[in-house]
Amino acid sequence: MVDSNSGTVRIADDVVALIAGLAATQTQGISSMSGGVADGIKKRVSGRGNMRGVQVVVEGSQASIYLRVIVQYGFKINEVCQQLQHGVKEAVEIMTGLEVTEVNVRVDGVEWKEEKQGSPREK
Repeated sequence: MVDSNSGTVRIADDVVALIAGLAATQTQGISSMSGGVADGIKKRVSGRGNMRGVQVVVEGSQASIYLRVIVQYGFKINEVCQQLQHGVKEAVEIMTGLEVTEVNVRVDGVEWKEEKQGSPREK
């Protein structure tokens, strides 16, 4: 929430989650987001279309982000997650003006894909 002379601006958690999810899926080495069973139940019960694998808590002008991801086979998980944290934090802060206090990542799996041109194994 941002107060100004013109009024108050509130950014919905779902908007922050969408930005975080899009930034996450653009990170090299991330195969997909992992919703898990809890996200599916939450969506059915609440009727809200929350971003799969992303949970956001916005309090005032600060946001905490929790991500569940699947990493592509062949990438170093710790390096991918560090890039993911940096990219998501930067995207959310630039687009919303919120201060991102934490980006927590849970790796739920590794996905094997057929090798394509430009994969890390060819380097």
